[in-house]
Amino acid sequence: MIVAFDFAVSTSAVLQVILAALVIILILAHSGRDAGFGGIGFTPASQGGQHVVERNLTRITVVVAILFAINTVVLYRLLA
Repeated sequence: MIVAFDFAVSTSAVLQVILAALVIILILAHSGRDAGFGGIGFTPASQGGQHVVERNLTRITVVVAILFAINTVVLYRLLA
């Protein structure tokens, strides 16, 4: 029982560090208008709107941020 608990805490802690690093990297990959992945020139400027790469980057960032939040709650419940 204790070994399984220690494994769960260790796994969640390592996952938390990985998710934190991913959230930071993904947020830094976003840039202001006409910069970042959307402004590299994948699409003509006349099309306007967000580019597919930017939208996918946003979706991935949201998913990783939600996983980070869930893992934070799991760690709290394990350690409380």
